[in-house]
Amino acid sequence: MNNNQQKDMRYPSIDELGDKTSSKYRLVMAVAKRAIEIDENHTTFLEQPTNKKSIGIALEEIYLDKVIVK
Repeated sequence: MNNNQQKDMRYPSIDELGDKTSSKYRLVMAVAKRAIEIDENHTTFLEQPTNKKSIGIALEEIYLDKVIVK
């Protein structure tokens, strides 16, 4: 994957997060909830997030086990 493709795609992808929970529905709901929290509080658990948008930051936090999906 070249650099332009990575900018156009969400990192990490939903498929890469499959082992974080048994349900994609729970994963999507957790990402949405965390993204809203990031938008409201302007805080993240990451020192230097790769993504700029809250949804991408939420995905990164879950991927890096900074946020646990129950």
